Amino acid sequence: MNEEIILKTTNLHKTYAEGTDLEVHALKGLDIEIKKGEMVAIMGPSGCGKTTLLNLLGGIDQPTEGEIFIQGQDVSELADIEMTEFRLHNIGYIFQLFNLFEFISALDNTVLPLLLTNISRLEAEEEAKMMLRQMGLGDKIFHLPNQLSGGEQQRVAVSRALLMNPAIILGDEPTGDLDQDTSTEIMNLFVSINENYEQTFLVVTHSEYIASFCHRIIRIVDGEIVDKGDEQK
Repeated sequence: MNEEIILKTTNLHKTYAEGTDLEVHALKGLDIEIKKGEMVAIMGPSGCGKTTLLNLLGGIDQPTEGEIFIQGQDVSELADIEMTEFRLHNIGYIFQLFNLFEFISALDNTVLPLLLTNISRLEAEEEAKMMLRQMGLGDKIFHLPNQLSGGEQQRVAVSRALLMNPAIILGDEPTGDLDQDTSTEIMNLFVSINENYEQTFLVVTHSEYIASFCHRIIRIVDGEIVDKGDEQK
């Protein structure tokens, strides 16, 4: 496996104020390193800080203390507009509920990130079509989301996340709304992408089965890492 560190956090804290006198310490000094080409699962009980961590890594929220490095860039220091640009080119997202726009085609849902760059629409659409074909959706390019199965919708979401060739893909329960057979299909797709393109994945999941597809599991309890996991594969 590549020794390049794609993602690193140091002493990462997040504290929320609830009311005037109460503070909730969602994350308590997390130190994480993820290498290029790793598939890593984040697991822990509800309320342990998994979603908070993902929000910080994606620049959706800011840490109370600590640093986050993605490809060597300290993203915790970026202004909002700088983070938006960095996120576009370096971070892919895959969500539980697909986050597709209901009234536009698989192609139009996939092409959206490229339309935020200087590339022409024609070239952007050709790249999106190529990605959808690689995802096995060559005959569904112009279908609306409600004309696709759950697994096909998630493949559209994966296509969109991969289109900018991101440094890392963050998955927030990416199979949580799918049955086990379809979940297995999607995780096998992740494994194939990881092996063929050395794509790095960080997947939040509550499922030991889904986590078993990853190289290692980081376990969080009450905002603290209790196990960083040894490489399994």
